[in-house]
Amino acid sequence: MIRVGIFFGGPSREREISFAGGRTVFDNLDKALFAAVPVFVDSLGNFIRLEWQYLYKGTIRDFYPPPAAVPHLAPPEAADEPWQVYIESLGELTHHQQDELARAVGEPIQPRDFRALFNFAFLTLHGPYGEDGAIQGVLDWAGIPYSGAGLLPSAIGIDKVAQKQLMQKMGFPTPDFRVIEETEWNRFFEEIIDEPRFLACHRISEELDLPVVVKAPHQGSSIGVTVAKSEGELSGAIDRALFQQQVWVREWTGLSMAQKSQFVRQIADIRSGIGLPVQLGFADEDGPIAHHPAQLLALLDREVARLAEGERPGLHRAVMLRALTSAESQVLIEQFIHGREFSCIVVETPDGEPLALPPTEIVKGQEVFDYRAKYLPGMARKVTPMNLPAADIQRIRERCEELFRAFQFSVYARLDGFYTASGEIFLNDPNTTSGMLPASFFFHQAAEIGLNPSQLITTIIRTSLAARAREGKRVHQVRGLLGRLDAALEARQAQGDTRTPVAVVLGGYSSERHISVESGRNIYEKLASSAKYRPVPVFLSGSSASWRLHVLPINLLLKDNADDIRDQIRHFEAGHGHHPVLDDIAREAAPLTARFAGESLRAPRPISLEELAQEVKAVFIALHGRPGEDGALQRELEKVGLPYNGSGADASAVTINKFVTNQTLRRHGIRVADHQLVTRADWQTDAEAFYAAIERNFGFPLIAKPADDGCSSAVKKIVNQAELTAFTRLMFRDQEALDAADCAVLKLSRGEEFPRKTEFVVETLIGPDGARHFLEITGGLLTHRLPDGDIAYEVFEASEALATGAVLSLEEKFLAGEGQNITPARYAPDSAERQRISEEVKKELRRVAEILHVEGYARIDAFVRVRPTGAVEVIIIEVNSLPGMTPATCIFHQTALAGYSPYEFIDRILEFGRTRRAVEISSSSSSSSSSSSSSS
Repeated sequence: MIRVGIFFGGPSREREISFAGGRTVFDNLDKALFAAVPVFVDSLGNFIRLEWQYLYKGTIRDFYPPPAAVPHLAPPEAADEPWQVYIESLGELTHHQQDELARAVGEPIQPRDFRALFNFAFLTLHGPYGEDGAIQGVLDWAGIPYSGAGLLPSAIGIDKVAQKQLMQKMGFPTPDFRVIEETEWNRFFEEIIDEPRFLACHRISEELDLPVVVKAPHQGSSIGVTVAKSEGELSGAIDRALFQQQVWVREWTGLSMAQKSQFVRQIADIRSGIGLPVQLGFADEDGPIAHHPAQLLALLDREVARLAEGERPGLHRAVMLRALTSAESQVLIEQFIHGREFSCIVVETPDGEPLALPPTEIVKGQEVFDYRAKYLPGMARKVTPMNLPAADIQRIRERCEELFRAFQFSVYARLDGFYTASGEIFLNDPNTTSGMLPASFFFHQAAEIGLNPSQLITTIIRTSLAARAREGKRVHQVRGLLGRLDAALEARQAQGDTRTPVAVVLGGYSSERHISVESGRNIYEKLASSAKYRPVPVFLSGSSASWRLHVLPINLLLKDNADDIRDQIRHFEAGHGHHPVLDDIAREAAPLTARFAGESLRAPRPISLEELAQEVKAVFIALHGRPGEDGALQRELEKVGLPYNGSGADASAVTINKFVTNQTLRRHGIRVADHQLVTRADWQTDAEAFYAAIERNFGFPLIAKPADDGCSSAVKKIVNQAELTAFTRLMFRDQEALDAADCAVLKLSRGEEFPRKTEFVVETLIGPDGARHFLEITGGLLTHRLPDGDIAYEVFEASEALATGAVLSLEEKFLAGEGQNITPARYAPDSAERQRISEEVKKELRRVAEILHVEGYARIDAFVRVRPTGAVEVIIIEVNSLPGMTPATCIFHQTALAGYSPYEFIDRILEFGRTRRAVEISSSSSSSSSSSSSSS
């Protein structure tokens, strides 16, 4: 078995995406062929052989630096909300201190140790030091073959200015551009006026025409990118690309402490801000340095006060903030191309030739495909292949293959570009490392030639070994690994697929259907890389009145979201079939896919539950909201004899309804928020009395939420009458479209969905109420079948959920790099006291599960108050019988602490469903036998 070191993290601004990508590779690595060794690269450049459990944290900041090593420096207005920091915020650390921090999460290692730990390195590092040739050079020196391009093409692939210059010389059409040097730009900085900068921006706008695209030339493709539509926007965009910002005295002095704190948080954000450490002043000045956000806030207060008290009028002066370690020395400014944006993955065939996969069109809600648009579902759509004639798609593919050859790329690359109304093709930002998130272009396009993520990763490893052998470095060693891999692949093909088929049902029609797709894909991928299960993806669509099931081919499973999958199914049912170019590309790719793909590309296939029962042995329901969490699908599965995950139909029918859940728990003495069910009929009868009664019974602020939907759907903190009115009108609206004015009142984010219902729940807003410590937690559990048939509950250490707003958003709960969850929850600084409180919380969560007859697994959300006396109060928010199973969900953080990998956790869930079905069959047989005996 080949040992694969998976490198992730790193010093770059895309470290969280790299972390999530490393987890994707770790999960999808074929367990029958490879053994995974997670290698975390911290932001100081240390290599750490990470304990696997930490891979399932939501973000790097959740575990590194270890929470115990981070000083509790909180902003004055939020003493219980610590700053979220990386290791560089701890200041200057000795090598010994860095090693101590590393040992808290794994083992510090050096390049000389690599060969003893793994045979191959799979790189998911992004940006500087990851895709610029730096890590490739280290691995070449250490004698470890690695994935992707070699040193020279990597160095070209990270430098956008060098790329532009090379493309011009080689005759590739590319947008006109200018380069601004940081030293030249910052000479324009004046204490009182900004006229020289204005003149520089005016010159650029005349030369290139507005709008222009401003880029940080040595970052990942989505960092420091802005579309500037005016000369005023251009100045700020250049500063952002240099990772610097002016803080004007007149503005800072007018901010409240809460606003100053929020400003500093934005500055410290490595994706959209400057990041830390920050220098106050310029690179050639000996200005003070802030490593920690609290330090930055204090220094800004001091520097602004100094300027304001100076001899010259201080209100027009500014303090310059500049990234200290990840700044840019140049800015690239490009002409804006009006055209259709696309991205195309190019891979190498077994004979070393480039093969362009079907290009994906990026349909955006804004001008620039930035970090947020790229990585958050719903912010942009991926249409594969582009809706163009086959001949035009072929021209795009040929141009991408030409550039791949010209830049001497190898293994794979991602090439972006634009297709204009006149048919021109502009290529842009060739990238030697693609994002490795489950819905990335990399997996998305490979699925169109029939490769699932696990098969694609195997393909990349084999292609990389062949590329390293061609480079002439340690050829005997590399060919030996290649031979071992080929022998293992041939043996498996000869054996055939003997794994247990399991249907993974995803999609649905609730407002959480996109999260359901994320969950279902994750379950599919965990099972697909196992030696035990063969997952069969099944999409559920329709409505509460009538729903349908379709078995999905892999390319549809990896479409952007539930609506895209549904639309593709309708497309096939209308008789349109594949875009003709897909069949052509699949034929071209046959030499590549034949070795790895176990099945050919197919259209979606309608299937009944009766037919499904003939094809699979069990079902994993990855649906959220209705149907799925309400027991409806469970009842139908029981009719055809298929075991399933999660609670039974009756328990599910209770937990889907937040009002009924609260009522049930309160009757059994469990603390819940004061609550009331309000109906559309009451509102229509007398709206004024409806609003008055709610305000009288609950006051403001309050919590409003759907009674019977997923855990995060339209849950809002309502602070006044206007918000209550907007919430009610949206919830009880007649048509699907949302009223823009009501959305603005509730501050709904772009693309945020809001269900239509006939009733909703109003609850008292739970607060500290004089508690010594108050926090929101989410706790997972797993049930086990005992030998005597009873059920035992294993309740995991709960996670402390940190929300940026009043309530946790869908993104914070389920999407990589967005929310922060601390596991285990920090109930108290003292470890013994923390454990005492934890046991009380777990005892209460177990009671809740028993009262509601929860089975299989679940997630319970709650508030915890620790009184000055030490008394612990647990107030239940809601119970989820089919919790989200996206890669970033915190239930995987909790199961990892208990020793279960995500696959092992999923396996236990499926095994419980199987044994429950066996017990039901046994009980039914016993009852039948008893009836027969009585009759006799």
